[in-house]
Amino acid sequence: MLDLSTQKIQDESRQGEAYAPFANDENLYKKHFYIESYGCQMNFADSEIVASILQEQGFGATRNLEKADLIFINTCSIREKAEQTVRKRLTDFKKVKKANPGLLIGVLGCMAERLKAKFLEEEKLVDLVVGPDAYRSLPALIEEAETGQKAVNVLLSREETYADIAPVRLDSNGVSGFVSIMRGCNNMCSFCVVPFTRGRERSRDAASIVAECEALYQDGYREVVLLGQNVDSYHFLNEAADETITFARLLEKVALISPELRVRFSTSHPKDITDEVLYTMAKYENICKYIHLPVQSGNSRILQLMNRTYTREWYMAKVDRIREILPGCGISSDIITGFCTETEEEHQDTMRIMEYSRYDLSYMFFYSERPGTLAARRYTDDIPLETKKRRLAEVVALQGRLSRESNERDLGKTFQVLVEGPSKKNPLEWMGRSSQNKVIVFPKPDGLQKAQYVNVEVTDCTQATLIGKIRP
Repeated sequence: MLDLSTQKIQDESRQGEAYAPFANDENLYKKHFYIESYGCQMNFADSEIVASILQEQGFGATRNLEKADLIFINTCSIREKAEQTVRKRLTDFKKVKKANPGLLIGVLGCMAERLKAKFLEEEKLVDLVVGPDAYRSLPALIEEAETGQKAVNVLLSREETYADIAPVRLDSNGVSGFVSIMRGCNNMCSFCVVPFTRGRERSRDAASIVAECEALYQDGYREVVLLGQNVDSYHFLNEAADETITFARLLEKVALISPELRVRFSTSHPKDITDEVLYTMAKYENICKYIHLPVQSGNSRILQLMNRTYTREWYMAKVDRIREILPGCGISSDIITGFCTETEEEHQDTMRIMEYSRYDLSYMFFYSERPGTLAARRYTDDIPLETKKRRLAEVVALQGRLSRESNERDLGKTFQVLVEGPSKKNPLEWMGRSSQNKVIVFPKPDGLQKAQYVNVEVTDCTQATLIGKIRP
């Protein structure tokens, strides 16, 4: 039976999945760490910061659980299913520890922040619990845990951005790299735990962001993905130059590193993305024409309960503005079905706004009440689970059709594609992405390598993938 607790229409995204690190220099280290990451792209970026800190302490990354002295799982609390997955993995790790009593197991990230006492006292699954703002304390916490003590630091910070730490690129394809530009969130969406697990917004020094992007480009990367819970609210005051740097200005600074360096970003909040950002995207060809614009619901009453601070009509006008300034821009979304008190007609409003926006893909979920959120305190989770799942199935089916229609509109068009690597299904084919973030696969020609650009004509498609051939 199809599990509809989390669905997405996309082939090649790491969001919501897990990965363990790759290390081609394991033999250089006497001690090793193994890390798995779940949830949003911010978690994957944070794992690369953790890897840098651990490497400074003499730990090398490994994919071999049995070889690890440290096992970390970087966690997500955004959905109940994500937490269930983490608990299962911790049980698996505990079995590994029985054969290796000196092994330390740690929980990082949002679940660490939310469930610190439960992990340490009730379930006794872990030795270390470290929140997303406390990674600098890892060396001291590891030393404490090695004595048999339970080590914990989940203090949130109003200043920490890890701006001075050069991430170790874990399991990287060598083409696209994550760059965190800010941390935390000031939006208090009633369904969301992020403000409580990641703290208040703070923007990273713009110069350090540009420097990291420049370093990636010099290392052969040809795409950077600027990350934040709400990138559009990025705001940094450069007092030395008496300059206020908005997100649009930051985009421009990164785009000017080289026309060969693509720039993507995630995620935007509809209320904050400005015309200045859209015009900057239009000005620079290497800023990808793709915006993740979560709607969550298509009904104004439900949006008000969610504290999204916009109406159905306002969101539709924002989509119109994107289409006006950036014709052909890809748009994706997040959608929640079965939020508290949602009626069938309000569910249909969500379906209608999907049709209106013509999303290329969506991340779709049924509502999962998260303890401590505003919704958990204010509203009753009163929609039956079977109703939530049925509505989600309808949303998934609609998005499947919209995704296929979007891809069919690209038939016969030619796109510039950045080659990321071999196709997952056919080693004789390359895969890459268009500016609109669509995956395109095409036959491998002689001489073409990863991180190169090529023009590809779309000749066929599936619901999730474009199929093409190289144009001279």
